[in-house]
Amino acid sequence: MTKPTDPPIRRPAAFPLDPEPPRAETRSAERPRKPQAFDADVILTPDEEDPFLAPVPAAATTPPPPSRRFSFAKVALAAFGTLLSLAVGLWIDDLIRSLFTRSDWLGYAALATLGIGILAVLGIVIRETAGMMRLAAVQSIKAEAEAAAAETRPARAKRLVAHLSSLLAAKPDTAKGRATLTAAEHDVIDAPHLIALAERELLGPLDRQARSLILNASKRVSVVTAVSPRALVDLLYVLFESARLVRAMADLYGGRPGTLGMLRLMRDVLAHLAVTGSIAVGDGLVQQILGHGLASKLSARLGEGVVNGLMTARIGIAAMDLCRPLPFRALKRPGISDFIGDLTPRPTDR
Repeated sequence: MTKPTDPPIRRPAAFPLDPEPPRAETRSAERPRKPQAFDADVILTPDEEDPFLAPVPAAATTPPPPSRRFSFAKVALAAFGTLLSLAVGLWIDDLIRSLFTRSDWLGYAALATLGIGILAVLGIVIRETAGMMRLAAVQSIKAEAEAAAAETRPARAKRLVAHLSSLLAAKPDTAKGRATLTAAEHDVIDAPHLIALAERELLGPLDRQARSLILNASKRVSVVTAVSPRALVDLLYVLFESARLVRAMADLYGGRPGTLGMLRLMRDVLAHLAVTGSIAVGDGLVQQILGHGLASKLSARLGEGVVNGLMTARIGIAAMDLCRPLPFRALKRPGISDFIGDLTPRPTDR
């Protein structure tokens, strides 16, 4: 008699409750789609109109200028200025009539003098307007460089370099740089690299001259204020050298301002100093620059001369920032530390 065997043991398994939908590959393999042609025309957006490729215009990034408010002071100034002009005109008319009653040649001489004076005033107006336009051209080049460096195409950068070359065409030190830019006109296709090349070739020699101007003015101020017996003389000489340095800096970079332009430039330099920070005059600064041991050995007048020279250098650097047609990117911007070694005395070992 045979012994009954045990039933086989079934291993556990998992079964899906819902059938899986057919995959896309399976459907496409089962029913392949025939190629079709679309009747609608496909219109490609040009790069200039593509908001993701076109650069942001400068007007969108800069805030709008503040609106001018009504001011009673300006109205009063305009009214009294008009009355003063009418009074001067009537006085000149009465003067010429009185001279004609005395003698004809006196009247004609007065008319000739009046004509010469009017021509001179017109010449002054034209000169001041040209100076303001040159300063505006330098600032427009600086603003244009910021926008041209952000573009991918070099067309705007090439126009900027051409404008800068024409502005500095009268400078003999830029002749070699202009020749280099002309030779590399079709070789450099990147806008930032083209602007950097123009900065090195055109503004590099002028930057060296600007540093010499700042250093010489600072040395003169340092020496004169160290030996001057009066504080008023120190102040007047510092103002004289500062104005002379700012004008020389503007002439170097192609600005050449007139009297009104010079006043405006001096105002901008002072505003630039107020924003970036100026040098405080005091014994603490002398000790920080020269060291406590050396400062104690120097006389008070020599320390004041060094500080006044450094203040003049600071004014020159601010004027350099404002008058330079391009911002400092490819070249290093000078600082106060670059002039300390030339202005401070060096002790010698005995």
